[in-house]
Amino acid sequence: METRVISGSRAFSWKRFFMQWEWMLVLIFIAVNIMNMNLSEYYWSFDSLRDATMTFLDKAFIVLPMVLIIILGDIDISVASIVALSSVIMADLYNSGVPMPLAMLICLGVGVVCGFINGLLIVKFKELSSVIVTLATMIIYRGIAYILLEDQAAGKFPEWFSFLGWGYVGPIPFILIVFAGCAAVFIVLLHRTTFGRRIYAMGNNLTASRFSGIRVERMKIIVFTLAGLMAAVTALFLTSRMGSTRPNVATGYELDVIAMVVLGGISTAGGKGRMIGAILAVFLIGFLRYGLGLVNVPAQMLLIILGLLLIVAVMLPKLKLSSSAKKPSR
Repeated sequence: METRVISGSRAFSWKRFFMQWEWMLVLIFIAVNIMNMNLSEYYWSFDSLRDATMTFLDKAFIVLPMVLIIILGDIDISVASIVALSSVIMADLYNSGVPMPLAMLICLGVGVVCGFINGLLIVKFKELSSVIVTLATMIIYRGIAYILLEDQAAGKFPEWFSFLGWGYVGPIPFILIVFAGCAAVFIVLLHRTTFGRRIYAMGNNLTASRFSGIRVERMKIIVFTLAGLMAAVTALFLTSRMGSTRPNVATGYELDVIAMVVLGGISTAGGKGRMIGAILAVFLIGFLRYGLGLVNVPAQMLLIILGLLLIVAVMLPKLKLSSSAKKPSR
C-alpha cells in the first residue's frame, strides 16, 4: 500500500520519494564501500577515508556550477583548460616576484574572466551551441598556458601554500571543509532562491522564460562566470596538492566532471536534477577509484564500470517514463 500525506493540494508519496535516483546512488555508494572493504583491509578506516577525499575533491568544485549549466541545457568543456591557465598564470606571477596572496587573487580573477568570456560568446552568437563555443575556448585557454610555460613546470611555492591541498582543521581536511561550504551555498542557490527557479525554467523552455521576463542572457553569463570562478578554485587546490604546475594539468577533468553530474541524475536535456545527486556522485566515483587503486585494478576496468553506471543513469529515467505511460489511466 502506498502511503500518502496530503499537504495543500499536492499529495506526498513515500513510494515516489524512495524511487528517486538519489536513493539509488546511496545504495550504489554502500555497495561500492562493501566491495572496497572486501578488496583491501586498509580501506575501511577513518584516516584512510578522510585522506582519500584529498585526492578527488579538487575537481568537485567544478561539479557545482556544472550542475547549473547542464540544467540550463548547456555544457562547458573548457573548465579544465581554465584550471590550467589560472594555475600557470598564478605560478608565473609568483616566480616573477608577485606576492603569493596577490597571485592567488589573480588566479581567481583569471577564472572569472575566462568564464565571463564563455558566457558572453554563447549569448552573443546564439547560432553556435555551447559545445562549439567552449570547445574553441578550451583550445585557446590551454594554448595560452603552453605559450606562457611552454612544456616547463613552475613551482617553488611558499610552504604555507601546501595547507590548501594537504592541511587539516582538527581531524578534518581543509579542502573538505571548503567544499562543504561551497556545496551548501550552491544547494541554497539552486533550490531555495529565485535564481535557481529561473535556471530550471530556462532549462525547460528558454523561449517561454524569455517572454515571461527572465533575462536569460544575463543569467547564462552569470552561470558560466561562476563555472570559471570555481575552476580557478580547483586550480588553487590542485596546484597546492601537486606542489607545482604545468600547462597540461587537469587534462580530462572536464569529462570527469560531466560524468559526475550525469551520474548524479542531472538531465542532459535540461530542466531536471538536484544538486545533492551530483554531490553523491562525486563521493561515489571518488571512493570507487580510491578503493580499486588500493588493489591496483587497471584504469581501463574503472572506465568500464563508470561507463556502465552512466548508461544506467541515463536509461533509468526513460524506463520509468515508458512504464508509467503504459499504465492504464483510471
